[in-house]
Amino acid sequence: MSQNPAYTEPASVDGKLSAQISAALKKDEAGLVAAIIQQHGSGEVLMLGWMDDEALRRTLTTGRVTFWSRSRKEYWRKGDTSGHSQLVRSVALDCDGDALLVIVDQIGAACHTGTHTCFDGRELPTVVGRRVS
Repeated sequence: MSQNPAYTEPASVDGKLSAQISAALKKDEAGLVAAIIQQHGSGEVLMLGWMDDEALRRTLTTGRVTFWSRSRKEYWRKGDTSGHSQLVRSVALDCDGDALLVIVDQIGAACHTGTHTCFDGRELPTVVGRRVS
């Protein structure tokens, strides 16, 4: 894969994710790829979700983030029940093809627990590294 692949097909072809985009994804054994959700403007990481080809197609073509629920085995769109929506600003594939970065305009809390991010208040005890000059 080149450093800057040019995607020449539209995101959706005949109601399916473009074969070009699908082939660039390195999916796990369940056909999923991690999707890191980041706030537009601030760069704050809000959450991590999982997408298959169809969830990514919906995300790329609707302007709203869609995930695959590994526990419920169904698609879900952030905000459909809570009203805390994620409006898509951009989507990028990482250099290895095994993660997506979805930049969003988050409306309301990102976490189902009601916290702003899924990481708020969940820090682990950590030894902090220091630069040596």
